[in-house]
Amino acid sequence: MERPVEMNTLSQILEKLRLKGLDNEIKMTDHGKMQGVGLNKIYNPEDLTIIKTYRFEGDSDPADNSVLYLLEDKDGQIGYILDAYGTYSSQENTGFDDFLKKIPTADRDMQELLS
Repeated sequence: MERPVEMNTLSQILEKLRLKGLDNEIKMTDHGKMQGVGLNKIYNPEDLTIIKTYRFEGDSDPADNSVLYLLEDKDGQIGYILDAYGTYSSQENTGFDDFLKKIPTADRDMQELLS
């Protein structure tokens, strides 16, 4: 049995998502909701489930710290939220953290999806 290829970098995971047609970015709107850019949908927290979280830390620069959330909506569509974390978060004062905390989590093994 072939050993699965490990994906350790943000660019590797984003490329796998792109190749699978799952590169649907979800961003915070000015109205306190999330918008699926590629999916052309507006979401409330209860419309989404976080299915996997990946954290990336830069070797020497804290500005390289980021987090990638893979989410699934109620229609089974998969998208992602990408953000820096810590003091470099681009989501300050947008309600992002509060919104994210309200999204249910169901951690899944994503190896099958991304293989």
